[in-house]
Amino acid sequence: MSYFVYILECSDKSLYTGITTDVKKRLDEHNTSEKGAKYTKARRPVTLIYFEKSENRSSASKREYEIKKLSRTRKLQLVEKFKVNN
Repeated sequence: MSYFVYILECSDKSLYTGITTDVKKRLDEHNTSEKGAKYTKARRPVTLIYFEKSENRSSASKREYEIKKLSRTRKLQLVEKFKVNN
């Protein structure tokens, strides 16, 4: 099963990073469902601005942790590279 690490931009321009097996479904949950993260519920709507594929949950969790440690500027640089390559 593939996992994805993703970054959302919230309505207040803050960034949220998470992991999932289904990016589209998880984005919908963040925007409309009680299953969305507590952080994003108060900052709806959210927009998907980045995602990357991981081979398993462990590697996705490790990558999520790496991204969460980055400064906002570095996260936005990662997002810009993603936009250029896709």
